[in-house]
Amino acid sequence: MGTSAFENIGIRGISAAVPSRVIDNYGYTEIFSGAEVKKVVDKIGIFERRFTDENTTASDLCYAAASTLLSEMNIKSDEIDVLLFVSQTPDYRMPATSVILQDRLKLGKSTLAFDISLGCSAFIFALHVAYSFLQNQAFRNVLILNGETRSKVYSPKDRKTAFIFGDAGAAVLVGKGEKYGKSFFSLNSDGAKESVIKMDAGGYRNPSSPEGFEEKVVDEYGNIRHAEHGYMDGESVFSFVSKEVPKDLRRLFKFSNMNESEIDFFIFHQASKIINDYLLKKLNLEKAKVPQNFQKFGNTSSVSIPLAIVSELNSKLGTKTTICLSAFGVGLSWGSAIINTHNCFITDLIEVESYD
Repeated sequence: MGTSAFENIGIRGISAAVPSRVIDNYGYTEIFSGAEVKKVVDKIGIFERRFTDENTTASDLCYAAASTLLSEMNIKSDEIDVLLFVSQTPDYRMPATSVILQDRLKLGKSTLAFDISLGCSAFIFALHVAYSFLQNQAFRNVLILNGETRSKVYSPKDRKTAFIFGDAGAAVLVGKGEKYGKSFFSLNSDGAKESVIKMDAGGYRNPSSPEGFEEKVVDEYGNIRHAEHGYMDGESVFSFVSKEVPKDLRRLFKFSNMNESEIDFFIFHQASKIINDYLLKKLNLEKAKVPQNFQKFGNTSSVSIPLAIVSELNSKLGTKTTICLSAFGVGLSWGSAIINTHNCFITDLIEVESYD
């Protein structure tokens, strides 16, 4: 059925890191005319993004977030039982980036570490995995490290994606406590639509080759990319979101026996102005309850929800706050959750300098 419930498990702390390099979307590319750029940027509502340099990876951003969070919360290395690295831009095909971060953070060898590759919905799926581990008495704390460097994935010559994606990393510490009460999840997948957001080459179905890096004009609009660039059918994404996400949220509220008035904040995947404005209107939500940061960070894929919490809700999560999360994208996959925070520790946003 896709729905599940947990009790007495919650987020203890969150940190997020972004590259210091700011991309002004209006002046981003020399490929398109000024009029084209303005039209696209005004439509998607993404004015700035953060890009890493060529030497900085998603794990570097996660390391910056995690080391700060663990230090400021005074968490000892032997208190972390599980490390989940969530990303589709890992350091290597093998080994898993999670084990590299386990060593880099000097966590114990008994720390269970593995990667999760999913896309924009992955944070909610990872949160569900963390909550599932913590139902077992043997586990005390799960550290989710969620990082993406999507600037390395998409072609700057493809106007369908060139102005949308940015880079970020986050660290989320999940633990136990009666203060958290009940939480509810709904997770969904539709692999029949796998081609809506995709990278055709670079895996083992279509391995990397010199031909795969040859840029080509891919449509009648003159967009250019190669086979190892990601691409996205924006119209199909919007159709999917408009159909499935409101339905999923209604199902989650029915399952939890709650209603919208009991939610303090709705935190959606920060896709774009087009999609987020649609959801706000379709669900008839108060704008003050729906924090947004895509304007200044772009779409950071699965990192967008924890990044939005750090950048927009740092001082707003009180003694007890009920939040509804919803994310959707690559797969296609989508997920929603209703969770309670209780004096959640949130660091200031971290800026990571170049690793040159």
